[in-house]
Amino acid sequence: MTEDKDQRHKKRMQQRKEIVDAGVARAQEDKGVFIVLSGDGKGKSSSGFGTVLRALGHGYKVAVVQFIKGTWECGERNMLENMPDVDFHVMGTGFTWETQDDEKDKLAAQKVWQEAKSAFNNPDIHLVLLDEMTYALNYKWLDKDEVLETIANRPEKQSVIITGRGAKKYLQDACDTYSEIKAVKHAFQAGIKAQKGIEW
Repeated sequence: MTEDKDQRHKKRMQQRKEIVDAGVARAQEDKGVFIVLSGDGKGKSSSGFGTVLRALGHGYKVAVVQFIKGTWECGERNMLENMPDVDFHVMGTGFTWETQDDEKDKLAAQKVWQEAKSAFNNPDIHLVLLDEMTYALNYKWLDKDEVLETIANRPEKQSVIITGRGAKKYLQDACDTYSEIKAVKHAFQAGIKAQKGIEW
């Protein structure tokens, strides 16, 4: 009985290997990718920063541009902003429900977008993370056509990640990889305060 089970498992894994190998054989284009991480669940920025760490681990240079966040302590920024292979830029005005000043936020977003554009003009930067950028686009602080054109014209081997809730269909259509993180359960909804080192 055990032998039959082992044989069935081996056959399934051989079939799976053939499928995976065929997929690897088809995917031969070597270029940077455009990734969008959206949805109402926790983990979008965490995933983006995880990819930043992965790139740094391979010796690549990265750029991080944070929209929305910026007036309070951020563990990712504490760790990364002084590293030699990281260009870190922050919009700096904080959450929109705190500022309640659309014009001020728009000017801050446009200013930090210029830093992002500099990164997109630098072929030495392997990865650009645009953290929480969906808000800057949805509030129309930035021109979406300019953003899409800039991303499309970046260096061939450079990758870009946009994070944030409410990614519009034009971002889904333009990107190479789109992931939507679904909120199923969150400690905050049960009255547990946001935890330093977990939420920020």
